[in-house]
Amino acid sequence: MKSWVIQMFTSSLGRKYVMSLTGLFLCSFLVVHLTANLISLIPDGGLSFNAFASFLEHNILIRSIEYLLFAGFIIHILQSITLTIKNNRARPQKYEVKPGNSNSTWASRNMGILGAIIFIFLVIHLRDMFWDLRFHEEELGIDANGNVNLFKEMVAVFGMLSYTVLYVIAIIALGYHLWHGFPSAFRSLGLMHSKYTPAIAFIGKVYTIIITGGFLLIAVYWYIKQL
Repeated sequence: MKSWVIQMFTSSLGRKYVMSLTGLFLCSFLVVHLTANLISLIPDGGLSFNAFASFLEHNILIRSIEYLLFAGFIIHILQSITLTIKNNRARPQKYEVKPGNSNSTWASRNMGILGAIIFIFLVIHLRDMFWDLRFHEEELGIDANGNVNLFKEMVAVFGMLSYTVLYVIAIIALGYHLWHGFPSAFRSLGLMHSKYTPAIAFIGKVYTIIITGGFLLIAVYWYIKQL
C-alpha cells in the first residue's frame, strides 16, 4: 500500500493538493519580493533597497525558507506539467470553444502556457539577479553603507528594452495565473463555501491587482527614468 506521501505526488487529488499548497506558499513570497522592489523607489540612491536585500541575504530564517521556496517552485512547476499532460490525454479531442463560454475562463484553459512563460522568465531573472548576488557579488560592488549594490544591477537590467518587455509580459502572465489560481487553490483544498467563497474570490482579485500592478509599476518606472 502506498504511503500518503507517495499518493500526494501521484494521485490526481494529491497533485491538486500539492499544487494548491505550493501555489499559496509562493503567493506569500511574491508579497516579500514586491515589498523589496517597492523599496527601490525610495530616492536614496538604492541604499534602502540594498540594506533590505542584505538583510534577506544574511538572515538565517530567510535563507532557510529560501530552500523551501526553490523546492516549492520546482514542485509546483512539475505538478503543473504533470496535471496538464494528464488532462490533455484525458481529452484527446479538444472541446469546441464558443465565444463567451461561461464554463471556463481563458486563464483556466491556458494555465500551462502561462506557467511556461513565467518559468522562462524566472530562469532569466534568477540568472541576472540571484546568481550574481549569490556567487559573483564582488562584481556588483558595494554602496556607501557597505552593502552589495544590487540596486545598480536592478536598474541596469530595467534599462534594457528587451528585458523590460519580457518582464512586463511575464508579469501579465503571472496576473492571469494568479487571477485563476488563487481561488482555484482554495477550491482544490475544499475550503470554498457559499458563505465565504465571494470573500476569497474578492481577496484573490485584490491581491492579483496589487501584485501585478506593483511589479509593472516598478519595471516601467525604472525603464522610463533611464530614457
